[in-house]
Amino acid sequence: MKPPLFIRPLTDDEHRQLEADRRTADAFRVRRAQIVLTSAQRLSPKPIAQLVGCAVQTVRNVIHAFNTRGVEGLEKQSTRPKTVEPVLDAATGERLQHILHQSPRLYGKPTGVWTLALAAEVCYEQGVTARLMSDETIRRALQRLQTNWKRAKHWITSPDPHYARKKSGGIA
Repeated sequence: MKPPLFIRPLTDDEHRQLEADRRTADAFRVRRAQIVLTSAQRLSPKPIAQLVGCAVQTVRNVIHAFNTRGVEGLEKQSTRPKTVEPVLDAATGERLQHILHQSPRLYGKPTGVWTLALAAEVCYEQGVTARLMSDETIRRALQRLQTNWKRAKHWITSPDPHYARKKSGGIA
C-alpha cells in the first residue's frame, strides 16, 4: 500500500500567500488553498476531498502541483489543447481514403455503404489508427483531404419525352 500523500513543509511566504488566497473572491484559488492548508495539517486526500467537496483525484493533483511548482502550481491552467496537430496526418488520411474507395464488404462488413462510424471501425481494425476514432475525427480528416466519401446517387429518369414537363407540375 502506498503511503498517504501530503504536501511538503510550507515556507512562511507560502503560508501567508495561501491564507490570503483562502479569503479571495476567486473560488478556484480558495479551494486550492484549502486543499493545501488542510494537507499541511497531515490529512490524507480522501478526507480532504470530502471536506472541500471535490474528487479525491483533484486533491492529489493539487498536492502534486504544489509539491513540484509551489504556489504558482495552484493557478488555473489553460484548458486549450497542448497541440493542434490533427490526429490523422496526411499519410494516415491517404490510407483512409484508399479504404473508402473499396467496398466495406471486403473488410467483412455486412453492408456495401460506408458510414463515418464504419470507416472509423475499419481504420482501427486495419491498424490505420491506434484507437477507435470518433465520427467527427474521420469527417474532419476527409474534409482536409478534400474528398467526398459518400456513394454517388443514381437518379431515376423516365424515357418519356414529356417527363420534365410532367415532373415540374405542367399539364400533360
